[in-house]
Amino acid sequence: MANRGQKTQQGLDGLTAAARQAAGDAAKAEPGKKGLPPVHLWNPPFCGDLDMRIGSDGTWYYMGTPIGRPALVRLFSTILKREDGKHFLVTPVEKVGIRVDDAPFLAVEMAKDDDARGPLLRFRTNVDDWVDCDATHRLRFEMAADGGLVPYLHVRSDLWAKVTRAIYYDLVDLGEERVIDGHPMFGVISAGEFFPMADAGEVRAAL
Repeated sequence: MANRGQKTQQGLDGLTAAARQAAGDAAKAEPGKKGLPPVHLWNPPFCGDLDMRIGSDGTWYYMGTPIGRPALVRLFSTILKREDGKHFLVTPVEKVGIRVDDAPFLAVEMAKDDDARGPLLRFRTNVDDWVDCDATHRLRFEMAADGGLVPYLHVRSDLWAKVTRAIYYDLVDLGEERVIDGHPMFGVISAGEFFPMADAGEVRAAL
């Protein structure tokens, strides 16, 4: 068992080194920007599953222990990829599977700006990326087990961020009604796009 643990640790160290190399290459390609490695272009062999998990609160765990270094979490988040409903950490030479309880990111802050399209909602994730909510990075709302709504924001590719409960209430405060396909819906507007939350009549009845 000790040998197996040593092999896993060596694999993690190698993955960390490869991720740092990829991040450095991306930074050189786009100086002064938070360039992301082109994981969509990489198709390395699958090397098995890593004992790594992202909890529903956005915490990253390795072998059951929270990863306490934000810089390391940020680094791993840049090589995250989703394929066929599963999440992987990918470098040019290897791909390892990890578990994600809900969404891999958490939207922890929201700012309201304006641009030529009108009101613009911007969200900061738990790995310090800012995402503009627009036609490409959409909001979706899913029904929770308790009957409430859980918002998710599209970050990139097939990766999403769960929006915190506090920000959800802010979204409700910003909400308005619009008729969609002849049906009144309650939702929010950002970058000229309307993102419906729920049936307007049900929302009015709940208030």
